[in-house]
Amino acid sequence: MRFVYFVDRINTFIGKTVSWAIVVLTFAVCYEVFARYVLRAPTEWAFDASYMLYGLLFMVAGPYTLARNNHVRGDFIYRNWPPRRQAGLDLVLYFLFFFPGILALIYAGIPFMQMSWLMNEHSMNSPNGPPIYPFKALIPIVGTLMAVQGVAEVIRCVTCLRNGAWPPRLHDVEETERLILEQAEQEGLKKGTV
Repeated sequence: MRFVYFVDRINTFIGKTVSWAIVVLTFAVCYEVFARYVLRAPTEWAFDASYMLYGLLFMVAGPYTLARNNHVRGDFIYRNWPPRRQAGLDLVLYFLFFFPGILALIYAGIPFMQMSWLMNEHSMNSPNGPPIYPFKALIPIVGTLMAVQGVAEVIRCVTCLRNGAWPPRLHDVEETERLILEQAEQEGLKKGTV
């Protein structure tokens, strides 16, 4: 489990660090709207900055969310299963869908990144054409982070199959709904014992 928590910490650190890009993205969009409609002088950089920052946030959120076990799933049946059955299904799905998709992303992303770096690719969407080759380098990098996190998740599945319970996760944030439900449950228990 030391490896699993190490991978979780790496993806959590990267996810939290990159999440600050949302502040820069918000500023860029707000400034563009202000410049365009108030100053009547649209920027040349806001569009490229917006899609690169949003792409960065979107891609890096994948490994972080997988580390937190917060990916969207249709779990109305799954959540009622015993942990061993959940782990067995997850294990099959990781090898059937997750790893082939992620490995294809890495395999296709490496030459895509290499070509972009060799061409010194710049954006054609704006007059000043900022470089986009560093942005395209994120594709295989994030694919690798996802693959390593997937290995950690497979280890969790195997551990659950052996022990009959999911190993604990590192948690840094909780969904508001979950906190409200837990609080309501605690209050219900207090009322029931009085």
